[in-house]
Amino acid sequence: MRLDEDTARTVANVVVGAAALGAAVLILRTPALRRLAFGLARTALTVSIPAWLSHEVQTAWSESGHDG
Repeated sequence: MRLDEDTARTVANVVVGAAALGAAVLILRTPALRRLAFGLARTALTVSIPAWLSHEVQTAWSESGHDG
């Protein structure tokens, strides 16, 4: 039996989704992993996103013709 591309993509999406769900359950049920995950999320929200936003504002300002 041969799979066409759409069926193979659907099967792959289901497998990846199941793996992600399993990982999420494991992380949420293990206290050390849960603390690590929330710490990384907090770092992303307080460092990465503001740095990205600052870069985007500087780029937009520069591209608008306001150098300085």
